Amino acid sequence: MIEVSEKIISYLKNTFGESAASRYLNFINEEPAVYIRANLLKVSGADLTKRLFEEYNILLKEVEELPGAFKVLKGEEIIGKTLEHICGYYYIQGLSSMIPASVLKPNQGNTVLDACSAPGSKTTQMAEMMSNKGKMVVNEIQTDRIKTLVYNLERMNILNAGVLHLKAELLSKIYHEHFDKILVDAPCSGLGIIQKKGEVSNWWSLERVERLSDMQLRILISAIKTAKVGGEIVYSTCTLTPEENELIINKVLSKYPVELCEFNLSFPYAEAFTSYQNQRLNPSLINAKRILPWEINSDGFFIVKLIKTSQTELKEKIIPKQKSINIVSSRHKNILPFLKKLSDEFRIDLEIFDSYSFVNKAGDIFFFDNNWNDDHPGIFERIGTKLGMADKYGNLVLHTQGAQIFSKYASENFFEIENREELKIYLEGGTIKKSFDRGKQCIVRYKGITLGSAGITPNGIKSRFPRAKRTQDIVIV
Repeated sequence: MIEVSEKIISYLKNTFGESAASRYLNFINEEPAVYIRANLLKVSGADLTKRLFEEYNILLKEVEELPGAFKVLKGEEIIGKTLEHICGYYYIQGLSSMIPASVLKPNQGNTVLDACSAPGSKTTQMAEMMSNKGKMVVNEIQTDRIKTLVYNLERMNILNAGVLHLKAELLSKIYHEHFDKILVDAPCSGLGIIQKKGEVSNWWSLERVERLSDMQLRILISAIKTAKVGGEIVYSTCTLTPEENELIINKVLSKYPVELCEFNLSFPYAEAFTSYQNQRLNPSLINAKRILPWEINSDGFFIVKLIKTSQTELKEKIIPKQKSINIVSSRHKNILPFLKKLSDEFRIDLEIFDSYSFVNKAGDIFFFDNNWNDDHPGIFERIGTKLGMADKYGNLVLHTQGAQIFSKYASENFFEIENREELKIYLEGGTIKKSFDRGKQCIVRYKGITLGSAGITPNGIKSRFPRAKRTQDIVIV
C-alpha cells in the first residue's frame, strides 16, 4: 500500500475537492495497468499481438484511439523480458504518456524538437510518426539520463534524431525560429504518477513545485522562441498541479505571441481551470486538458497545444563549444569502400545506402536519414545510430543496429539460431560452436527476429550482442 503524505492529501482536497481526492487515493493503491506501444517501423500491431501470444502467452487488447497502443491483459510480469522487447518491437509506455505526441502530430516533412527527451518514450513515438525520416533534435540536460535515452533510441532503431546535452533554456539562442513542431514534456513534480512511483510522496511539496514551475516557464519560453511563426508547441506534464500547468500557460499567453489551439481527445479528461485561487486566468485555457488518472486508468497528465502567431526577438545568439564533425554522403571516398564491402558481403543493393548520411567518429561509423542536417553538427552527442566500426584492415565490423536495419535488404550471410541453447550463448556474448564458411561476419536471426551480427572465427560464431543488453533478464522460448 502506498502511503500518501498529508501535504499531498491536503493539496488534492483543496484543489480538486474531497471526492476527487478520495478517488485518487483509492486508485493509486490498485495494481497499475500496463500498456505497450508497438514499434510500427518494425512490426504491425496484429503481428506483434499474434507473436507475443504464441511465444509467451501474453494477451494484448488494442487501444483503438491510439495507433499501435495496447493494454496488456495477461503476462504483465514478463512483458519487459521478451526478446521482442529488447529488439525494439515495442515500448512499455503509459497510455497517457502516448497522448502528447499524438496531439503534436509530427511528420517527416517537419523539423521537430523534443526539448526534454529522456528516457525516450515520446521521442521514439514521434520518430515513428515521422517514418524515421526528416530531422528531429532531442535534448536532455541530465547526464545520467542521456545513457538511457541513447539506449532506447538504439533499441528502437531510430535514424532521424540528433542528441543534445544542453539546458533547454539555451536552445532558443541556438535555434531561433527554427522548428515546425516542438514537444515540451517538462520535468515536473509527478503528482499524476504516484501509482507507479510511490516515492513521489516522500519529497513532494509546494516549495518544490514552485522551484519546478520557474524552470518549466523558462523551458517553455525558450521553446516558443525556437518555433517558427505558425509552428506548434505541445506542453505536457505528468502532474496535476495548476502551478505547473495553467499558471505557466497563463503567463506565456500574457507575454508571448502564442495562442491556444483546440484539439480533440478520445479519452476522458477534465477541462483546465480558468480561475485559480481567486485569480482569473486566460479564458482560452478552456482548450487545455487535464487527464485524471482514475478516469483513464493510467497516469495523470496535463496537455496544451500552442501555435506561434508572430516573430520573437533574438537578443543573443550563441554557438556552444563543438567537436569537429564531417557529415558525408554514401558516395564519399571515406565511406564508399566500407559500404561496397557490406554490399558484397550481404548482397545489399549499394543504392540502398544512398538514403542515408554518414559520420566517421574515430572509426565508429554512424548513419542517419539523409534529410537530417544542422548548421552545427559538432554540438551533438551523437546523430543517428551506429552502422559499425572500421577495423585496421579497412573492413567494417557490422554493429547490432546496422544489422537490424539492413537485414531486410540483405540476401546472404545469415546465421539462423536453431535452439534455445544457441540463443542463450549468443545473448551472453559467447561463441556458438558451429562452422560457417561464408565470409568474416554474419547477420544473426532467431524465429524471424534479427538479433544483430556475429564474427566468424575458427571456433565458431562469435556473438557481438551489445554488452549493455547482456545483463538483462530475457525470457528464452
